[in-house]
Parts: sequence; C-alpha cells; structure tokens
Amino acid sequence: MAGEKCDFDKTFSFSPLPSKKLLFLQDKDTLALFMKWSMLGRLSAQSYSFDQTFYPYNSERFALCFFRDPDVVSSLSKELKAGAWVPLDKPVVCVDVEPVPCTQVSMELFDPIYSCGILRPSGHVVKCFHDVYPDYDELRRMLQEEDSEHYYVVGREERGEFLFRIFEHLCFGGELCQYEDTIDPYISTTKQIYKDLISVQKDPETKKISVVSTVLRVWAYDESGRCYPGRREEKQTFAYLIVDPFKRHVTLFYHCYGVVVFT
Repeated sequence: MAGEKCDFDKTFSFSPLPSKKLLFLQDKDTLALFMKWSMLGRLSAQSYSFDQTFYPYNSERFALCFFRDPDVVSSLSKELKAGAWVPLDKPVVCVDVEPVPCTQVSMELFDPIYSCGILRPSGHVVKCFHDVYPDYDELRRMLQEEDSEHYYVVGREERGEFLFRIFEHLCFGGELCQYEDTIDPYISTTKQIYKDLISVQKDPETKKISVVSTVLRVWAYDESGRCYPGRREEKQTFAYLIVDPFKRHVTLFYHCYGVVVFT
C-alpha cells in the first residue's frame, strides 16, 4: 500500500543483552584452551535484542543497521580496551554479508574424519612432513590443502556449514597457537560453542529438530575502507551475526587474529 514502509527500508534498533551468558565464555577449561590456541581475549561474543521482524532477504539492511546502531558501537568499544580490535571510530557506510549454511543438529558431520587415516585409533592426529610448516599434521592438511587425499572426506557442502567453520577456526587458532595432539579438544569446544550460539526447535508432530537461526558472515566498511572485524585481510579474523528471528536476538561472534590478550 502507498505510504507503507518497504521492508528493505526498515530501520532496526538494537539493545545489548548483558544478562545473556554464553557458557563457552565462562567455562574455565574452555578458556584454558583459548589461551593455548592464542585466542583468549580475541575470541568473544555479544548478544543484542532487536525491534523489527527479521527476514533473510533483508540481511544486508539488518547488518548495516547493526553496525550503525549507537548502542552496538558503544558496547563494542568496551571490548576494544584490551587493544585487540580496530575501533568503530567512523560511521559505517556499507557492509558485505555472506549467508552461511546452518542446518546441522548433530556432530555426525565429523564422523568421516575418524575413519580415513587422519587420526590414529586413539584419537591422536597423524603427523606429516611439510615444506613450509614445521610440526604439521594430516588434520590441518585436510583443512587447507585441496590436493590432500583427505580434503573431501567431508563434502563440499558440509565444509561450508557453520558447524564446520567453527571447527576449522579453532583448529587454526591465533598467531601463537599451540596445536592439539588429539582431536577431542577441537570437537568438544566446537560442540559447546555451536550449542551456545544456535537456536533450534522441535516439530510437535514429527519430533524432528531443526535449526531456526540465520548465520551471516559480515564485514563493515567506513569511508577509509574495511573497518570490521579488521582492516587487514586475514582468514582467522572473522565476524558472524547469528540471528534468532523468533526471540529477536542476535549474537555477534568474532575473533581477531593475533596473540593472547590479557584482560
């Protein structure tokens, strides 16, 4: 109808949810692993409520409103005191948004890794020689080298899933990452983070559980260029918006590549 505001022109407002605690940021054992992986103080998450109905087709507008919202900018500035982040000191003028598949409701996606030769029966990761990287192993080779015989033991579509991306980010860690000898810490931490971030629902008739969250990988730009999650291109510097459209909650999950930040 004439005079009605188009969905594409909606302005979303956001309010921080400090009472929403994510277990992976509270658990001492998990924080100890973040320290070992050079991610402590650099991997974090913050949750917000929002005031309009979210639709996936409006993701870019949603993300732009998010990074322009004064309450978001203010709350992110508090995280910057440790020095791990570039502040949003100039207005965000545009965003890039990549929808990330998020359909997994179990850890079965990782089953092929256990039976293809990457791991020993004990769960220890098989070591291998590499021309560039010392102390290399078959797990990291599978994750980053397409010519690895194990690269596609997890299918192309599954590798794009948010669950697998979390796992991959943890396996590579930060600048001074101490890699694990066994796969279990990566798997258990991935499961904990995913469970904290993703919302699911059960169909009352079929009893089938499905993911209701929308996941967006995001980059924000000011007049000088890219400003968030970092000004430099780095695969391990990332930001995801995880949207629960029913609760009208959104969580920003982010990491800035570097060494441990002591707070």
